[in-house]
Amino acid sequence: MRFRGNTQCASAVGLLLGLLCAVEAAKVNKHKPWIETTYHGIITENDDKVLLDPPLIALDKDAPLRYAESFEVTLTEEGEICGFRIHGQNVPFEAVVLDKSTGEGVIRAKDKMDCELQKEHTFTIQAYDCGEGPDGANMKKSHKATVHIQVNDINEYSPVFKEKTYKATVLEGKKYDSILKVEAVDADCSFQFSQICNYEIVTPDVPFTVDKDGFIKNTEKLNYGKERMYKLTVTAYDCGKNRASEDVLVKISVKPTCKPSWQGFSKRIEYEPGTGSLGLFPSMHLETCDEPITSIRASIELETNHIGKGCDRDTYSEKSLHTLCGASSGTVELLPAPSSSANWTVGLPTDNGHDSDQVFEFNGTQAIKVPEGMVNTNLKEPFTISVWMRHGPGAHEKETILCNSDKREMNRHHYSLYVHNCRLILLLRQDPSEAENYKPAEFHWKLDQACDKEWHHYVLNVEVPSVALFVDGTMFEPFLVTEDYPLHASKIETQLTIGACWQDNSGHDNDTESVSEPTSGGNARMVQFFRGNLAGLMIRSGKLENKKVIDCLYTCKEGLDVQLPEEVAAAVKVEFNPSQSSLTVEGDDIDAFDKVMQHISYLNSRQFPTPGIRHLRISTTVKCFNGESCVAVPDVEGYVMVLQPEEPKISLSGIDHFARSAAEFESQEGVTLFPELRIVSTITREVETDPESEVAEGADDDPTVQETVVSEEIMHNLDTCEVTVVGDELDGEHESLELDMSQLQQRGLVMGSSNLGLVITGVNSMANYEQLLHLIRYKNWHTEALFDRKFKLVCSELNGRYVSNDFKVEVNVIHTANPVEHANNAMMQPNFINPVHHASVDLSGHNLVNAHQASVVPSAATIVIVVCVSFLVFMIILGVFRIRAAHQRTMRDQESGKENEMDWDDSALTITVNPMETYEDQHSSEEEEEEEEEESEDGEEEDDITSAESESSEDEEGAEPEDQQGASRQQQLEWDDSTLTY
Repeated sequence: MRFRGNTQCASAVGLLLGLLCAVEAAKVNKHKPWIETTYHGIITENDDKVLLDPPLIALDKDAPLRYAESFEVTLTEEGEICGFRIHGQNVPFEAVVLDKSTGEGVIRAKDKMDCELQKEHTFTIQAYDCGEGPDGANMKKSHKATVHIQVNDINEYSPVFKEKTYKATVLEGKKYDSILKVEAVDADCSFQFSQICNYEIVTPDVPFTVDKDGFIKNTEKLNYGKERMYKLTVTAYDCGKNRASEDVLVKISVKPTCKPSWQGFSKRIEYEPGTGSLGLFPSMHLETCDEPITSIRASIELETNHIGKGCDRDTYSEKSLHTLCGASSGTVELLPAPSSSANWTVGLPTDNGHDSDQVFEFNGTQAIKVPEGMVNTNLKEPFTISVWMRHGPGAHEKETILCNSDKREMNRHHYSLYVHNCRLILLLRQDPSEAENYKPAEFHWKLDQACDKEWHHYVLNVEVPSVALFVDGTMFEPFLVTEDYPLHASKIETQLTIGACWQDNSGHDNDTESVSEPTSGGNARMVQFFRGNLAGLMIRSGKLENKKVIDCLYTCKEGLDVQLPEEVAAAVKVEFNPSQSSLTVEGDDIDAFDKVMQHISYLNSRQFPTPGIRHLRISTTVKCFNGESCVAVPDVEGYVMVLQPEEPKISLSGIDHFARSAAEFESQEGVTLFPELRIVSTITREVETDPESEVAEGADDDPTVQETVVSEEIMHNLDTCEVTVVGDELDGEHESLELDMSQLQQRGLVMGSSNLGLVITGVNSMANYEQLLHLIRYKNWHTEALFDRKFKLVCSELNGRYVSNDFKVEVNVIHTANPVEHANNAMMQPNFINPVHHASVDLSGHNLVNAHQASVVPSAATIVIVVCVSFLVFMIILGVFRIRAAHQRTMRDQESGKENEMDWDDSALTITVNPMETYEDQHSSEEEEEEEEEESEDGEEEDDITSAESESSEDEEGAEPEDQQGASRQQQLEWDDSTLTY
């Protein structure tokens, strides 16, 4: 309240009031404000209000002050509080007075609080009053009180797992208390919201549980065979029931109970022919379950006893193999593949296939005789007998492999090779010219190989009086040698037999050998039959086989191989058997041992290997410190599958139809049969096509077609080419097939010939065979009755495994009344030769009749045909004249006459031989037409019908027999002669 008056009126009272004010001023701001010494506050996260306990109130005992200033009197309430002050660095709070008179105030946050940054705040606070006068001078401050503020958390964060994935491995058949622990964390600051209260497996139906601490264990025993790995999804919850933001994946692998074994082995291994060496165990290792081992020994066996003669070998003839292995000449093959030149093995059961070596089966009732003159063995000279044999358990009787005995009467065995009670025995009787004293006559070898039902290679080097036996390349000494007197002199011829011994029942057995009763009439003179399989039986006179040749004959084309790494070569020992079908690996360092096993490979060097399965077996022995086998490693079995090779197609092509003058056939050189022969071998491959190229070429009509066929030429050897006569056999009195023998010898080939043709045998390149076939000549010294000759050529590889097409050649003989002109015409006829270019189709002769008709019309003959046509016109005119002059003839006679004229016309148009020939030569022409008709019936020349013949067949209701046609033509020619007399 303010009072105003003039200064004159108030001057009396001024002094009194001044005294009173001084007294009151001394009383008004006498005391300091008072607050509590400690405050505790709570603030919620993301809020600014602080709840204090106790509340913030400042008290002041001073009375209200009234004072005047320049005629103004101000009345102040007693103990007013003007403010609060907070002390501390970076305190995020402020204090505000709500009521000055009561001293009530609050503390609030400057910004929203974050518990995760700071959970508690501590600072000091002071209250101060308003002081004296309007300007607040002489204000009083309270003491400093301590304030503790806690930031309350809210559940704003979810649990997060520490790892992205958890992995563990357990052993099958065992229950675990704890397999692994998963752990999640929460970013909230409070214990309640940052604590993980629960874990849970989300994946249903799994044999695992998880507890509140994150430990996972299995609820049942695990089985490796049932499940090798379990994948679980696990989540977590905090105490505020917030779920983890992302669940975690847990992988638990089940490990089988540790059993020593080979790991990483593939049971089936495919081998592509021609790809060289193939690793068998690239990822294999030996699991020993941490046993302290001292040595490891493994045997790897490649079982190939079902392939040919024990493994994959070239299927050339045994004679060719001897040549390839470097054996000198003089080898005679006694069990050749049946052919026209070697037919004594026809009828013996074979292996019924060409993929592997050809073998012959002897069942105890069959034997064969070797033709006379095939073997001329002088026992005084060294000679070699070699044979492949597979023989089962031995019988009590002798089983003869090879026997040379008397052909009649005496029944003496001059020499023989036989099996008796698992013993291989060679009987070798001396010649009668020797002195009458004992000499070695029988050599006995006791061999397990003779009765184990497996293929083995036997070589006997005979050099009287010693004999050396090699079985599978290993030399064996005889355990028994018996002696005997030489044979008595006689003029009886001998008989060489295979599979039994020849014996004349009319004579006596001077060698006191047991004689079996004949089982059938066809085998009445055979005894001591062999039961088993034989192949490659050879006799070589004059020279012994050396060890190098023997090893070459026995060596397989397939086997095991290993390339030892340098770092383990000294730590591991590797040994092979002679055929390389098995090997042993021995060492004490398991890491080095594994590396060696990973470098073992399969190799087949054949160009066309035998397809099929080769079984593999690994046997392992592991020893520990006590020297005993402490770890039992089971055997491992698998197989190598050799895929079917791409088979070659051998194609023969060249000139298949030509004509030569009779003088050339009768000349000293003869006629070359295959002057432009080509031998080409191709293989057909299926390759994947390029989809882009298909689209570019417009070949996308069928989207399912993914492969195309292409052919490419390859080079390989041939071992046989056979030229045979088609039709009548060769007549040795006036015709022959000839080949320069020196050319054969230069190439190491052999030729056999007969009245059926000739056969060239031996392994050599296609180029060399082609050159030799170019040199084959046909001669004929009696060509008057010959108009054509046909031959067929067939070549083969690997003893008949791959056979070419039948290449047929027809040669025609050109006869002429004037030999000089005929020779000149023959020299001028390039169109006599009908070349057939090489193509990948059947190259056998086609359209031979057309070719013949188109090629045997010389220019001189053309003039004669013109003359004949003139005669024909003349005779037609004459016939018309006669018809008009003879009115008494009936219409039927006229029609018959026209038919006769047409028949004569038809025959004139189809004459294909030289018209200069006399009628006496017509008979040979008719024979040639008969041969052509026979070929047409065989389906080889069905399309080779001339247009004239086709028209004639359409006009006639029935074809006349050839003899009637010939007679008709004869009458026409005679009638023609009669017309010339007019």
